[in-house]
Amino acid sequence: MPTRDRPFARGLVVANPAAGRVTDDLVEEVLARCRKHLDVVRLHRTMEVGDAARVVAAAARAADAERPDVVVSVGGDGTVREVVTGLIGAATPAGPALLVVPAGTGNSNYLAQWGAEPWPDAVDAALRGEGSRVRHLDLARIRERDQLVLLGAATGTVAEALQIARTVRVTGPARYQEAFTRACRDGVPYPGRVTVDGRVVHEGGTILVNVGGGRYRGGTYQLLPHSVLDDGELDVCVIGDGVDPLRVPELILAGDHVGEPGVVYARGRTITVERTDGAPIWFEHDGELLDRDRTAYTLDVVPGALAVACRFPNPAG
Repeated sequence: MPTRDRPFARGLVVANPAAGRVTDDLVEEVLARCRKHLDVVRLHRTMEVGDAARVVAAAARAADAERPDVVVSVGGDGTVREVVTGLIGAATPAGPALLVVPAGTGNSNYLAQWGAEPWPDAVDAALRGEGSRVRHLDLARIRERDQLVLLGAATGTVAEALQIARTVRVTGPARYQEAFTRACRDGVPYPGRVTVDGRVVHEGGTILVNVGGGRYRGGTYQLLPHSVLDDGELDVCVIGDGVDPLRVPELILAGDHVGEPGVVYARGRTITVERTDGAPIWFEHDGELLDRDRTAYTLDVVPGALAVACRFPNPAG
C-alpha cells in the first residue's frame, strides 16, 4: 500500500502503439522502471480511439484493492487526453494520479509537468516521491460543449494550422511548425473580442488567442510563458494585428511575445473568445479542431480537477 516514503503501490501502464515513438522496447523499459517501485503493475495496449478512456475509467472505479494508485500514460498528447478523459469520467473522489511518459510528437503535457527532465528520471522521482509530488491541476471546461480542456484552447492561426497540417508532408514536430508558419503567412486577422471575468481585454484585429492551461502548444511554442498549472485561474494570451504575423512563430518560441505592442496577457476564471463580424470562429482545444459552427466560446476554470505526479516545486505550466 502507499506510504509516506512510497506514494504509490499499484500502477496501470497505458501504452498507445500508434503514437509516434512507442515501441516494444520503450514499453518494456517503462514496465521495468515501474516494477522497481510498485508492488503491482498492469499493462494495457490501446486498440482504438476511445479505448484508453474506457479502460482507465473502469480501473479508477475498481474496488480499493484493485484500483491503481497511478496511471502511466505512454504516448503523445492525444493519449494523455484520453487517459485524463477516463480519470475525470470515473468521478471517483480519490482516484489514481496521472504520470506521463512522453512518446508522441509534441509532448506538451510532459513539458508542462516535468520540463526538460529525462523521462526515466521523472518516473523514478515520481514513484519514489523524491523531487516530485502529486498536485491537483486545473482544467478548463468549454461551456457550449461541456468538454474539458487539458492543455489549452485557441483561435486564429493556432487553430487554422491544424487544418493546414493535414496537407503538410513532413512528420514529427516539424509538421505543425510548418503548418503554423503557413497560417501566419497566409492568414487574415479576424475581428475579435476577448473578455476575462466580464472585462473586455481586447477588441479588434486578432491573429490568435490561446487559453490554458499548459505553457506549451505543439510541443514547441510557449504561448503562455507565465502559466502556473494549479493557481485556480486560466491564462489567456491575445496576439492582435499590431504584431507582424510573420514574426509570430519566432516570438512565441521562447515566450518573447509577452510585452510586445499588440499583445495582451491576462488571467481569470472565465474567458470568452468571440468573432464580432458574425462569421464562424476557428477554434481548437488540445489539438482537436472543432466544427466552425459558432461565433464565440466561453471557458470556465475547473480548479484542482486532475491529480498529477509532477516536478516539485510548483509546476510552471
